[in-house]
Amino acid sequence: MNVVWIVVLVVAAGFALWCFGAFNQLVRMRQEVKNAWSQIDVQLKRRHDLIPNLVEAVKGYIAHERQTLENVIKARTQAVTVSASDLKGKAQAENILTQTLRSLFAVVERYPDLKANQNVMALQEELTSTENRISFARQFYNDQAQRLNTAIESVPTNVVANMTGFTRAEFFEIETPAQREAPQVKF
Repeated sequence: MNVVWIVVLVVAAGFALWCFGAFNQLVRMRQEVKNAWSQIDVQLKRRHDLIPNLVEAVKGYIAHERQTLENVIKARTQAVTVSASDLKGKAQAENILTQTLRSLFAVVERYPDLKANQNVMALQEELTSTENRISFARQFYNDQAQRLNTAIESVPTNVVANMTGFTRAEFFEIETPAQREAPQVKF
């Protein structure tokens, strides 16, 4: 009889240790997702800070392209005002901003004097670099979200995840097909 109780206690202790390990793994993954989102946020802030400088540098050259500039400014304002906790809204606003920036870059390509301007070139290079950083940060975030989501849905960690209230992380993705298309510049 004592042997049975010892076996039961050992199994229960092993199960409890496994639950603690699984819980700690889920906590670590959730923190990695939060950190990955913070990295996106840092790059988005950098982008938001660069855009007004680029718009000001371009303004004098393409005054008749006012609509493009206004769209960039409007998209930036919308992206800045979306709460960082609203991942879906933030992703949508940032995707719109990316689309308007592509339109602005396409317009810049049409003006040789503007393209040759050192300030515009430097700002465009900074924004291009920032766009690449944002892209890598989004990919890293989505990778971390996938790891967490897989752990939450996989047996046996899904038992611990459900008992302790872990929820799936949302992916940062393009929602409308129009955002996947190249911008059209018409004069």
